[in-house]
Amino acid sequence: MRVAIQGYEGCFHQIVARHYFGNEVETVPCATFREVAHKVERGEVDYGVMAIENSIAGSIIANYSILQNSRLQVAGEAYLLIRQNLLVLPGTEMEDIREVHSHPMALLQCVDYLDPRGWKLVETEDTALSARIIAEKGLKNVAGIASTLAAELFGLKVIAPDIHTIKNNYTRFMILKQTDHLVPEGADKASLYIKTDHRRGSLLRVLRQMEDSGINMSKLQSYPIPSEPWHYLFHTDMEFDSLGDFNYTLEKMRRAAEEVYVYGVYKKGENI
Repeated sequence: MRVAIQGYEGCFHQIVARHYFGNEVETVPCATFREVAHKVERGEVDYGVMAIENSIAGSIIANYSILQNSRLQVAGEAYLLIRQNLLVLPGTEMEDIREVHSHPMALLQCVDYLDPRGWKLVETEDTALSARIIAEKGLKNVAGIASTLAAELFGLKVIAPDIHTIKNNYTRFMILKQTDHLVPEGADKASLYIKTDHRRGSLLRVLRQMEDSGINMSKLQSYPIPSEPWHYLFHTDMEFDSLGDFNYTLEKMRRAAEEVYVYGVYKKGENI
């Protein structure tokens, strides 16, 4: 099995892919999220892993557009606890560190740990790439901030684990595949988008169809339609106990909306 991931070997997307598909999965690194989608669309890989939102930073709006334009199927999801670690070459000690290299977001997530130490902070393209460069170039006075998987892959030492400020920072990832409309046994969640007209209360009329159905709307996110200025699609995630209840509610929503498209029906993801 081949799975496309955004980022370099050792990144958080690879951690999700290994957890979801097993450690023996072959991951195919991609420079962008769009490249991940294209590889799945063209059948170059079996699945793709794409981050969609973070519990602190919010939704990745551009990725909703990728999902909408590619019309790939959401096959599942996972929630990864983002743990940032300070990595160095074996033999390097705290007093040897002069610089810390990592992605700007990772540096920001660890600012409370880094600021008092006075190290030079260097922004890089990717957390895992920073770790790989330290290992390949033998940078004895440089530390990187990355995952424990990156430390394992590149032979680095975790000199300080879990240095992130906010300890319950989760990122939600979607598992993507070519559309086959198959619904797994035990499915209890769906992702879809809604398009409404501009009449007053149009969106509310659609959402009301869930009110008495036992369906829980766990996500509602608007994002723009590039070809229609000031018009929006509404992504929603729905959780349910019965697939029959979902299908019944979906038909009612379709009658009330201009368009409803289901990206996928799948099982709720677990925390990693």
